[in-house]
Amino acid sequence: MHLPTVLPADSMVPIGWVAVGDPVRILPPEDHAGIRAVQQNQDFPGSFFGLDRPADGKSLMPTISERFGRGLGRDSNDPQI
Repeated sequence: MHLPTVLPADSMVPIGWVAVGDPVRILPPEDHAGIRAVQQNQDFPGSFFGLDRPADGKSLMPTISERFGRGLGRDSNDPQI
């Protein structure tokens, strides 16, 4: 399920499928065009990562990867159990 999506209590999303939108659309994972069409009207990067949507042809992955790396690095001195 992608943010911001509203999934009614009686809904079921099959394993691997994608739930997007409000009202929700439940789409097979290969329906890239359908998923993208719904997501374009949502602010997933802002809702989930607090980032602006990148320009066409650009990616948020370098910024997101850096954030996750810093987060994981904070646990580098944790004792192994």
